[in-house]
Amino acid sequence: MPSSNFGLEAIPRSRVYSEVARQLQDHIVHHLKAGDMLPPERELVQRFGVSRNSIRDAIRSLEAMGWLEPRHGVGTVVRGIPAEGMVAPVANALLQKRKAISDLLEFRMIVEPALASRAARHATAEQVAEMEAVLDRQQERLEQGETTTGEDSAFHYAIALAAGNGVMLKLARVLMDLLRETRERSLQSEARQRKSLAGHRRVLQAIREGDAKAAESAMRRHLSEVEQIVLQKF
Repeated sequence: MPSSNFGLEAIPRSRVYSEVARQLQDHIVHHLKAGDMLPPERELVQRFGVSRNSIRDAIRSLEAMGWLEPRHGVGTVVRGIPAEGMVAPVANALLQKRKAISDLLEFRMIVEPALASRAARHATAEQVAEMEAVLDRQQERLEQGETTTGEDSAFHYAIALAAGNGVMLKLARVLMDLLRETRERSLQSEARQRKSLAGHRRVLQAIREGDAKAAESAMRRHLSEVEQIVLQKF
């Protein structure tokens, strides 16, 4: 009988049986084949550190999905891996990731236009000059065929600084860190980098002119373009 030496983790009480089922699925995929036996219930209880009821519920759920089969007098046998069993975890992971990114982009749409509006009202000449310098560096790197992710982040952070609100600045910092991957995805081609730079220049122009409404509108347009690019990748 195949070794039952799992690499298992203790399960939080709030999601016991579903997490047991997930780990059992993973073990079946990587270590077992049709006809193999699951370890005895007592051993699973010890290894997972959960109750018998949780183990039984997890096994029943896998039986209902076609992963396992109870055999009287023998135990629980692996039936094989259902076709949907291979696809569903990947699909679910992608859907969850897309939802998380969509939520972050939605939150960004709430925060950053407000920051741009405040920056148009409060930015000093020095802060505007710093934004211009960042975009000049972005242009230079773009012309040299280099990625401009760093300059993209620096420009948005400069706007958050110019907005002059400490709480919003902290939110912006966290948001930019969470969205690092989306920046990398949205700036993968020269055309997309040029589009991003053009969006930045529209925002900066409105800030330079002190036009809060135009700055907010330009930032919304820029973020909408970014969102369309990012979500196409998921």
